[in-house]
Amino acid sequence: MSRFIMSIMPFADAASTDLPLARLFRLSLFQVSVGITMVLLGGTLNRVMAIELGIPVSIIAVAMALPLVAAPARALIGHKSDTHRSYLGWRRVPYIWFGALTQFGGLALMPISLLIIAEARPGTVIYGEVGMTLAFLMTGFGLHTVQTAGLALATDLAPADKRPRVVAMLYTMLLVGMVAGAIVIGRMLSDFSPLKLIEVLKGSAMLTVALTVIAVWKQEPRRRDLAPSGEARETFRAALKALRRQKGLDRLLASLAVGTAAFGMQDVLLEPYGGSVLHMGVGSTTLLTALFAAGSLAGYFVSARLMGRGGNPYVVAGVGLMLGLPGFAAVIMAAPFGSVVVFSAGTAMIGLGSGLFAVSMLIAAMAMVSDGRGGLALGAWSAVQAVALGLAVAVGGFLRDAVTGLADAGWLGSAFQGPASGYSVVYLVEVFLVFGALVCLGPLVKPRRIEPRAAPAARFGLADLPN
Repeated sequence: MSRFIMSIMPFADAASTDLPLARLFRLSLFQVSVGITMVLLGGTLNRVMAIELGIPVSIIAVAMALPLVAAPARALIGHKSDTHRSYLGWRRVPYIWFGALTQFGGLALMPISLLIIAEARPGTVIYGEVGMTLAFLMTGFGLHTVQTAGLALATDLAPADKRPRVVAMLYTMLLVGMVAGAIVIGRMLSDFSPLKLIEVLKGSAMLTVALTVIAVWKQEPRRRDLAPSGEARETFRAALKALRRQKGLDRLLASLAVGTAAFGMQDVLLEPYGGSVLHMGVGSTTLLTALFAAGSLAGYFVSARLMGRGGNPYVVAGVGLMLGLPGFAAVIMAAPFGSVVVFSAGTAMIGLGSGLFAVSMLIAAMAMVSDGRGGLALGAWSAVQAVALGLAVAVGGFLRDAVTGLADAGWLGSAFQGPASGYSVVYLVEVFLVFGALVCLGPLVKPRRIEPRAAPAARFGLADLPN
C-alpha cells in the first residue's frame, strides 16, 4: 500500500534518501507563502484600492510596480548567498529569515497606509503615500529574497539527478498557493469592509512568516567550513561580465522584456476591469487571479511536454505569444457583450500563453549557460522579466487613467464614452507588444539542421525556476 500511494502521489519521484518526501513538502511551504503574497499584491489589492477605496489607478499602478523594483537585486542576492560566509555555518537561512521578516513588516504596514490615502484628509495623505511606498517596497524586497534564497537552498539539498524535479515541485506549490490564496481571500472579502481588509492583510503577514519558519526549520545543515575566511572569491561584476559573452543572450533578454511587457501590462487592470465594467464582486474578481494561475499552470505542463519531445523553445515561446492575441481580443470584446464568460475565457487564454512563453524563454536562457553560471543567468533572466513587468504595469495604469480622463472630457468622441475605453486601449497596446516580441524572437528560431539541439531528458523539470 505504501508503494502504491507513492506511485500515484505527484512528485513522489523527486524524493531521495537524503531528502524524503515529507521533508520536501515541508520545504515547499515557503513557496506557498510567496504565492499568497503574490495574490495580494497582483490581484486583490489593486481591485480593492481602485473600486472600494477609490484610489486613482495611476497611484495603484505605481504601488503595484514598487515590489518589482527590488527584483533586479535577485541576481546579486543569489550570488551573495552562494558566497556567504557565516560563523553560524549557514548560507541560505539568514537571507530567507531576513526576507520573511521584511515581508511581514510590509504587509503589516500596508492596511493603515491604504486607509489613510482613501480617507483623503487634508495634510494626512502624504503620510499614507509614504507608508504605502515603504510597505510595498518592503513586501517586494522580502518576497524576492525569500524566493531566491529558498530555491537556492532546495537545489543545495537535492541530489543532482533529482534537482529538476524538486524545483518543478516547488514552483507547482507556488501556483497552488496562488490558487488557494485567491479562493480563500476572495471568500473572506466577498462582503468588503475596511476591518476585513485589515484582518486579511494582518493574517496574511502572520501566515507567511509561520509557513516560512516551518519550511526552513532544520533544513540547512550547519557547516564549519563556511566560516569567514580571507580567500579570494569571484566578484559579482566579473561573473556578470563573463555571462554577457554568451552568444544570443542579449536578443533573448530583449525578447523576454517585450514579451513580458505584453502579458504583464494588464496585471494591475484585470480585477478593476471586472469590477467597474462587468460589475463583478470582490470575491468574483479575486477568482480571476486563480483562473489566470490555472491557465499558466496548464501552459507549464504543455511546455514541459513539448520540451520533453525535443521542441524548439523559441517556437514554443512564439506559440505562447500567439495565444495571447485571441485572449486580449476576448477581454476587449467582453465589455460590449457584457459577458463575464468571454472575459473569463480571455483571462485563462492569456494565462496559458504567458505560461508557455515564460517557461520556454527560461529553458532557452539556461541552455545558453555552460560554464557554471546558471544561477547568475537565472538572476539576470528574472531581473529583466521583473523590470519589464514593473514598467509595463506602471505604464498600463497611467495610460488607462489618461485615456479615461480624455474621454470624460469629450476629447475622444462619443465612441470612447464609458468605463471600458481606457482598459480597451491598454489591451490593444498589449496586442502590438505581442507583435514586437515576435519580431525580436524571430532571428533566434533556427531549424535543427542549422543549429542541432541536445536530445531531451528522460524526465522534464523546471530547474531553478525563479518566480
